[in-house]
Amino acid sequence: MTGAATTAPGHGRLPIAVVGVHGGHPYGPGAVDALAGADVIVGSPRQLAQTAPLRRPEADTVTLAGPLDDVLSRIEAASRDGRAVSVLASGDPGFFGIVRVLAARMGSNVLRVHPAPSAVSLAFARLGLSWDDAAVVSAHGRPLSDAVDAVRSSSQPSVAILASPENPPQIVAEALIAAGEPAGPETTAAVASRLGEEDEVVTISHLSAVAEKDFDPMSVLVLTGRNNRSGTPTLAWGLAEAEFDHRDGMITKAEVRAVALGKLDLPPSGVLWDVGAGSGSVGIECGRLRPGLHVFAVERDPAQVARIRSNAARHRVNVTVAEGAAPDALVGLPDPDRVFVGGGGTEVLAAVLGRLRPAGVVVATYAIVDRAAVAAAMLGNLVELSVSRGVPAGGLGVRLRAENPVFVCWGPET
Repeated sequence: MTGAATTAPGHGRLPIAVVGVHGGHPYGPGAVDALAGADVIVGSPRQLAQTAPLRRPEADTVTLAGPLDDVLSRIEAASRDGRAVSVLASGDPGFFGIVRVLAARMGSNVLRVHPAPSAVSLAFARLGLSWDDAAVVSAHGRPLSDAVDAVRSSSQPSVAILASPENPPQIVAEALIAAGEPAGPETTAAVASRLGEEDEVVTISHLSAVAEKDFDPMSVLVLTGRNNRSGTPTLAWGLAEAEFDHRDGMITKAEVRAVALGKLDLPPSGVLWDVGAGSGSVGIECGRLRPGLHVFAVERDPAQVARIRSNAARHRVNVTVAEGAAPDALVGLPDPDRVFVGGGGTEVLAAVLGRLRPAGVVVATYAIVDRAAVAAAMLGNLVELSVSRGVPAGGLGVRLRAENPVFVCWGPET
C-alpha cells in the first residue's frame, strides 16, 4: 500500500473536524457525520443557525467572532478534554481559510478537513469559465495595497480577488484602477456575491462600473480577458529612445537602460524611485516589467514632468510624479526597495542610501568619472559602458558611431 501516513492526535485528544459548508449545508457524508457527532461546534452566527438541524441538541456552540486567539483557545481546550469539535467554514477551509490558522496553532495532524467547493471555483463555474490559468488573491486580513500589488504583478489572463468587509469589491476596484488596471470593457469584471445562498447574484460589467456601486463584501471579484491588454509585460527591455518623448537626446540610452534594469534586479512588488527622472524612461520600463511596483519619478523641471506623465500614459504605466529637486523632494515618499539615480551629486546618493529598505538596490549612472568614483565607493560596484552604434556610411555600408561613455554604479552589496 502506498500513500502518506496520517499521524494520530496526542493521547486523550480528539481530532478537530473543519467542515466546509456550501449554501448552509456541509458537503459530503463525512462532513455530515462530523457535524452530527460534535460536542462543540464553532462557526459564524449565520452558519450556526443554518446547520442547527444537523447537530445534536446538547452540543455546545461557540460563535466565531471577536479576538481569534480566544476562540482558538476554546477549541484547543475542548479537544484536549476529549470533546469532539467541528469548526464550520465557508467553502473550502483550506483555500485562504481557517485551516492555516488552526494548523499553525494546533498542528495539521489534529485536523480532519471536509472541504466544500471554494468561492473561487463557484464564481468561475457561474461564469462558465475554467480557472486553471487564474491567479487568486485575497483582500481579507491583509493591506489592500498588498492585494493590488499581487494583481498588478500577475500576468495571468484571469484573476480572482476575495473581497472582505474591510475591502469590498467596489473599494478593490477603485484601488486597482488607481494602480493602472484597465477600467473599461477591454477587461471583464464580474462580482459573484453570496454564492450558494438563495440570494446569490453575479454581476458582470467592468472595473469602472464595479467601483460605482455597492456590493456585498463577502464576494469574489473576477477579472477576465487580461491577456488582451496592450502593454502586457514581456522579457524585452531597453526600449529604443524613440519610444519616449524626450528633449534633445536627454534620455538614458537604450543600452545603458538595459544594463541598469538588469542591475536593479526588480522585485514583483514594492517601491521604486526614479530620481532625476528626465523623460521617465527608466521608471516607466520598470513599471512595464513589474506592474506590481509603485514607481515614483522625481523630477524638478516642469517640462520634463509633463513628458513623464505623457510617456507613462503612452506605455500605460502608473507613475507617481514627485515634482521638485532631490534630496528635498524625497521627504514625503515611502521608503524604496529599488532606486535609479540618473545623475546628481553625492548628497542625493547619500539621502537615497539613508532611506533604502533592507536588501534594497541602488543603481546610479554618471557621465563624469570623478562622480562615478565617489559613487562606486559608496555603492561597491562600477562598470563603464562604451557603446558604438552602426550608422549608414553613404553607399559604402555601415560605420560605427561611438556614444559617450557612461559609468554605471550599483549596490550596496548584501
